[in-house]
Amino acid sequence: MNDIHQGFDLDFRPASYFWPMGLTTHLLSTVKGAERRKHIQSLIDADRLDLLEDLVASSSLAPEMRRFTGRIHPWFMGGEYLPDQMKGEVEIARVTLASTTQDVVSVRARKGKRRLYYRVVDEYQGETLSEFSQRTSVRPLTLGQLVAFLDRAWSVREVVTMNEMECDVDEMRSFVSVSSPFYPHFATYYDQCFAEWAAECEQAEDEGADNMAAAGGEGGSHA
Repeated sequence: MNDIHQGFDLDFRPASYFWPMGLTTHLLSTVKGAERRKHIQSLIDADRLDLLEDLVASSSLAPEMRRFTGRIHPWFMGGEYLPDQMKGEVEIARVTLASTTQDVVSVRARKGKRRLYYRVVDEYQGETLSEFSQRTSVRPLTLGQLVAFLDRAWSVREVVTMNEMECDVDEMRSFVSVSSPFYPHFATYYDQCFAEWAAECEQAEDEGADNMAAAGGEGGSHA
């Protein structure tokens, strides 16, 4: 890994993804909807989870409620069309895009008899994912392993490049939001990646300008 990521431990590994876990972790690892999760987080921050309604806390919305919220504004559809979680499965990380429909990609884990099983899912029946969207491990993934797994299944850098914002760190930070109830520095990792990618882009642009200037100078000398 590059030196820019030395501010935190890429070898950090959570003790477990499963029970016993606190209520806040449970809510943030099971609720699919992006806007519902934001509301839950605001209640957590205000220490007012007693105001949480059952509809907001449910893992999935019923189809008719999902359609209703989508008609209010496409933004409210974010995360609601992710696949339902398997029995015993929890979300360990997610990426949320500030797109029209607030698209979400989710990294999930479930416990088998001898191994942990992981999968990356999207809201388009896997159409945006690579063939490397599943893996297993004996112990919970380290932060570095989680990042490598996600980037191989669904590359954050490819997404910002495709949207032509890899040169603008503020645009990347506004468009891509990453979170995890199990990895405290997951968001920090990508925040530093955005700064690194923007710096690389600026350097490439400067080198390109220098090369053009040198080529122009050479051309002028032969005039």
